[in-house]
Amino acid sequence: MRNVWGIHNDTLTSELVEEGFVSIGWDAVGDLRKVPGGREGLKARLNAMLPDSKPRAIAGWAGILLRFRDEIQQGDVVVAPYKPDSTINIGVVTGDYEFDETAKVHQHRRRVRWEQIGLSRTIFSQAALYEVGSFLTVFRVREHAAEFLAAISQEAKSLEQTSEIVEKTAPEVEVEVIQEPRASRIERHTRDFVKETLYEDLTPRDFEEFIADLLKSLGYQARVTQYSQDGGIDVIAHRDLLGVEPPLIKVQCKHQVGTIGSPEVQQLSGTQGPGELALFATLGTYSRDARALERQRPGIRLLTGEDIVTLVLEHYSALPERWRAVLPLTPVLVVADSAE
Repeated sequence: MRNVWGIHNDTLTSELVEEGFVSIGWDAVGDLRKVPGGREGLKARLNAMLPDSKPRAIAGWAGILLRFRDEIQQGDVVVAPYKPDSTINIGVVTGDYEFDETAKVHQHRRRVRWEQIGLSRTIFSQAALYEVGSFLTVFRVREHAAEFLAAISQEAKSLEQTSEIVEKTAPEVEVEVIQEPRASRIERHTRDFVKETLYEDLTPRDFEEFIADLLKSLGYQARVTQYSQDGGIDVIAHRDLLGVEPPLIKVQCKHQVGTIGSPEVQQLSGTQGPGELALFATLGTYSRDARALERQRPGIRLLTGEDIVTLVLEHYSALPERWRAVLPLTPVLVVADSAE
């Protein structure tokens, strides 16, 4: 089995996919191939740069840099959680370590051939997601590597096929993973739970009713249209009680975790009358062309799965009991990531 590595990058976004690489920070260290003395030499360089840092932190950073430079090999697989839309990108390392002096940030790089981009987190088991949610920047994925390898197998040609293959690979009974219960881990687990529940436990019609109730929790009046005879409009929303004052909001709901393209957004835009607004709601994401339409067309808004989860968490108490029973959540105080 090939080695699988997790790499976190909260600095760069679309460049990683478009230009085919993974990267890490600590640019001030310089080209790692030119730092003498192995691990101890690298620790000395880091300590000189960051004299107030604790020895344990220095050792940890040195380990990350050395893993990125030496341990990752060509042919290894990288799993890169993509923070902007909370999806998963998976690729194969195709090059040795390089230091790009022309780059403004993240000059430590490895070339990657991306095999899967924008995979919904709902495809993978919660234990696998928890493992790739490590606090480390570069780390070996050990316990659930098979799931991520399955996602880039030759049989994984569509979202449905990928989901089926990964599900067969995942253990039937997930073993509890003991990790530090920091804030970001708990938040990510909660967000994954909400999105997965909305996808797995709701029918398309339920999802339309949920979006209508979510809009009500935001202060709108909202009603679901007649199912299957709605002309592409699933929910009608408005601010006034009777729905006779502009603007009228036409909502299309797609109960899926894949990527919505520009044709679907174009179709919704075509239903807008004078002074009307349009809202597209999906548990997935949108293509670049779809996003371009949102910027070009006034009065249209695209809600991703992450946007919907954020609204659920922010307005949870205002949701009807029906949905709070489906999504049982409770507020807690947790240890901040910044805690020593």
